[in-house]
Amino acid sequence: MNKNDFLKYPVKHTDIKSFDATPIIESMRDMSFTSRDTASAADIYSRMLNEDECTVMLTLAGSTSAAGCMQVYVDMVKSNMIDVVIASGASIVDMDFFEALGFRHYKGSPYADDRQLRDLYIDRIYDTYIDEEELQVCDHAVKEIADRLEPRAYSSREFIREMGKYLVENSKKQDSLVQVCYEQNVPIFCPAFTDSSAGFGLVKHQWENPEAHITIDSVKDFLELTRIKMAAPSSGLFMIGGGVPKNFAQDTVICAEILGKEVEMHKYAIQITVADPRDGACSGSTLREAASWGKVDTVYEQMVYAEATTILPLVASYLYHKGDWRKRTKKEWAKMLDAVAEMKT
Repeated sequence: MNKNDFLKYPVKHTDIKSFDATPIIESMRDMSFTSRDTASAADIYSRMLNEDECTVMLTLAGSTSAAGCMQVYVDMVKSNMIDVVIASGASIVDMDFFEALGFRHYKGSPYADDRQLRDLYIDRIYDTYIDEEELQVCDHAVKEIADRLEPRAYSSREFIREMGKYLVENSKKQDSLVQVCYEQNVPIFCPAFTDSSAGFGLVKHQWENPEAHITIDSVKDFLELTRIKMAAPSSGLFMIGGGVPKNFAQDTVICAEILGKEVEMHKYAIQITVADPRDGACSGSTLREAASWGKVDTVYEQMVYAEATTILPLVASYLYHKGDWRKRTKKEWAKMLDAVAEMKT
């Protein structure tokens, strides 16, 4: 088999506008187990959207974007359901930015011969394939963006905004989360940005420009996100997976306290995960456990123990067709952060 035999069937991203999950979510309210938890999560998210002063933060870890949910996140941003994105670098660069450059993810098999895949330069995410040669084009695009910028420290949010500008002129795909967030003034933070395809491009940029280069300042990220938390009258978290993005968002409450600013805990919190809490992890603790740290209130919180690609499209479709987002005021937090950055320069 050659490379084309493996990279034959592209992953297709689900369209929440094309189906109405309302009857499914409504029926789940009278069921048990994960079904009832899912309906509860949808209701909590609906509360977030109906509280106009609430800033909704999406935290995104794992590979749901590569697995077919990329358009879900785009449609949620375009429909004013998300005000801030905190994500893993891979979700933003290796998956979203990668497809914006005209490349695809492909359906594969978890039982493939990984040595053969390596020989063919095919990377595997469980049952999904990526062309490594195309991924390296993505690395070089990141380097190209870095080479154009003034040498200084950037937050990942600032750099991803530059990626959005780049896509306005160079995108090969109509919708990408990076470009849509740029156009909608929705900030994207990647607290572990270099743990992604971006890392290779930025290392090459610094290797070739040892005396004058850009760098990514994760502390600046933390301060910028905390500024949003301090300015937002209320906040809610919609968390896909856990890990660094989840903790980064939750920790803004404590960071504000350290800065001498008293803020409310995150009023709403939903987490969709398959992680087990019994090892002390659960991708960053259960939501009730987070309350002991002063991060999340427990009045409106819901853990949903499920693989996210099975639940996310249902909840998002329900919210889209319910239409509460139509009444929301756009937050456009990127404008505030850009203004702060401009004052400092």
